Amino acid sequence: MDTIYWIIIIGLFIIAFIGLIYPIIPSVLFLIAGFVLYGYLFSFTRLPFSFWVIQGLLVAVLFGADYLSNMIGVKKFGGSKAAIWGSTIGLLVGPFVLPVIGIILGPFLGAIIAELIVHKKSLSHAFKSGIGSLIGFISGVAAKALIQICMIVYFIYLVV
Repeated sequence: MDTIYWIIIIGLFIIAFIGLIYPIIPSVLFLIAGFVLYGYLFSFTRLPFSFWVIQGLLVAVLFGADYLSNMIGVKKFGGSKAAIWGSTIGLLVGPFVLPVIGIILGPFLGAIIAELIVHKKSLSHAFKSGIGSLIGFISGVAAKALIQICMIVYFIYLVV
């Protein structure tokens, strides 16, 4: 049974990484579910209070990285708050409208459309905001992947 339990826990971790690309999947919940499931199925004794505090801090960093990377990417390329909101909406809607490619086009087009509609910016300025949004999204995925890897490595360090 231990093998089946580990397959389920690893499956939860894999789903958490899929959530980096598809933001509709709450990555953090799947990571935490894997940790809690381990504790429930095996034992919480290997996961001391300090583990949960550190994981909680890393969860806060995950949320901050997501927001900051998008904001910095858009702002660096001259985008407005509307572009940030547009890219966020595009990130959520894009994968449903255009599966697979929508995850890239959604934030890009969302930022452009927001700049054009809300601030009546030129197409070239709106395009720059879209590029910033895309760079912010990609850097955010990379940062969150690194943080999630750290969370899992710390977990494995304690339980193995």
